[in-house]
Amino acid sequence: MLWKWWAYAVILCCLGSPARAAGIQLLESGPGLAGAIWYPCAAAPQNVPLGSLAVDWTDSLQGVKDCPIVGTKLPLVVLSHGRGGWFGVHHDTAEALADAGFVVAAINHPGDTFSDSSKRDTLSPWASRPEDIVRLLDFMLNDWKDKASIDPARIGFFGFSFGGYTGLVLAGAKPDFGRVARFCTDTTGTCAQLHNGETPPDPPHDARIRAAVIADSASIAFTKQNLAAIKIPLQFWRSERGGGGVGPDGTARVADELPGKPDIHTVPAGHFAFLSPCSPQLAANLPRFCTDPPGFDRTAFHREFDASIVGFFRNHLAAGGENR
Repeated sequence: MLWKWWAYAVILCCLGSPARAAGIQLLESGPGLAGAIWYPCAAAPQNVPLGSLAVDWTDSLQGVKDCPIVGTKLPLVVLSHGRGGWFGVHHDTAEALADAGFVVAAINHPGDTFSDSSKRDTLSPWASRPEDIVRLLDFMLNDWKDKASIDPARIGFFGFSFGGYTGLVLAGAKPDFGRVARFCTDTTGTCAQLHNGETPPDPPHDARIRAAVIADSASIAFTKQNLAAIKIPLQFWRSERGGGGVGPDGTARVADELPGKPDIHTVPAGHFAFLSPCSPQLAANLPRFCTDPPGFDRTAFHREFDASIVGFFRNHLAAGGENR
């Protein structure tokens, strides 16, 4: 396994190079496609104002707005944020992938973002979130003005928390809503709907996705039986402490029940350690998303995390190669 660590070390060095930067195009095609696209760019990074896409704790991201894309036939990775998140919550991972030669696209999941909770406590997102990513892929491959720069045979997925659920579904798992109902103890919202016999329509799978990275996935809907339908390579990250409604026992169970030979990592921190390192403003306003165990350095961890993700996708989305 030494070769893997050597490869990650090389990637880390590359990620630290000032010679490359992520280009950014803001995506504002209505509420169903609001987010950003990162991609390789040969200019120095700067602050990119987010305008109407800004969040309470930041009004900009680092990159080069509308920079010409460097490269052709590039692999594409689509990102899915967690419950109540937003498209930029994993911006460091998006930037690292773009610096490494990937196109990366992320959107806000309508009804389940920091500013729009209209669907959050209902069954709707269990089906609509995978539909959102299918819609994003359709846009990137068919309607994006730079679609010719993407290799449609090299598509990956990254998802965190409920975004991890989204990725496992897209990869082939059919969620077991009967299991969710059995563990549901609340008397309102999603649990009430399930106990009243409601279930969402079956969410879609998407065979265009050839490899996926899943971080601290919501796990209650998955069993060894429905996970067995997944045939693509997986990298699976889990936290030792959990949080945000995601328990470490659940992610440990899913890690053990994933088919094939997934690349599994356990992190000595809580659920929110997978979010990008916090700015001082975010740490002051929302400390629960920014507080890590003593001795855990989120910035240092994300250098390893991002390098590992880049290495995984480079391996499994190699040009002209088959999934391995």
